[in-house]
Amino acid sequence: MTVIVSRHFTAGVTEEEWAEHLGKSLYQDIDRLAQYPDWVHVVFNDALLHLGARCTVDPSAERLETREAVVNALQLGSAVFATVTADEGTVECRINREVRTLPAGGPASFADLGMWLTTFWLAMVCRDRERLTQLAQVPLDRIAADGYDAYARHWVDALQTYWLQGPDLVEKLTLAVETSHPDVASFTPRSLLQAVLAPPINLFYLLITNNPAGFNEFLARSLELHKAYWTVDEDRAEKPDGHLALAPLALACHAYDGGMAIEVESGYLPHHLLTRDWIAEFPT
Repeated sequence: MTVIVSRHFTAGVTEEEWAEHLGKSLYQDIDRLAQYPDWVHVVFNDALLHLGARCTVDPSAERLETREAVVNALQLGSAVFATVTADEGTVECRINREVRTLPAGGPASFADLGMWLTTFWLAMVCRDRERLTQLAQVPLDRIAADGYDAYARHWVDALQTYWLQGPDLVEKLTLAVETSHPDVASFTPRSLLQAVLAPPINLFYLLITNNPAGFNEFLARSLELHKAYWTVDEDRAEKPDGHLALAPLALACHAYDGGMAIEVESGYLPHHLLTRDWIAEFPT
């Protein structure tokens, strides 16, 4: 039986116009990388805002613009980590249909655990195995951890180990689970941790232990928690960040690709991104 989790926001004309404006602004910023290549991490944040705006007005991802927004965000996030893993010279990165040359920069404070996780989820949604491998190969000491609780580093370590089929996955995932407890993770706001950041860890466990019933049940629960967090007040409810549940979507995509039936429908999980019927429309 399919469980439906309704999304908390319905877009109107204003949101359509805003998404269009953000798209035009983003494309201009991408083109300006030729003159300001060190801005790639700033443009990545612009791309995430644009993606949220596109999903706000297109919750099933029917439109080409929404799918392009996912790809552009992935390409920019991947470009950030390509630059921080290279110490000298330049790197070539495809961004918005063009290959662009960016300077190597070495480790940087902005290339942090949160940015890595977001980029990894985007790569999983885009089914970009090459980029997933590249991200999994980024050394942990090249990913900034200042200001993060220990669980985030263990979580990234577990995901890298999983993707590269490395040793000690169970131990690393156990550490991520244990250190994500709100009594241990003291830096992260409790409501954000419990409703948004920690549930994907448990969802991932249900995925890799091949528990379809448990996965679907907790997927629905994760979306309800996501919804509760993003509707705590009117200001938060309007933020496009909450109109897409990126980590649950990514894990649902991975489960779907592995043959698991996804028995949850929601505007937080854009249908066409989940079912991958858009893949290969343009290169990632």
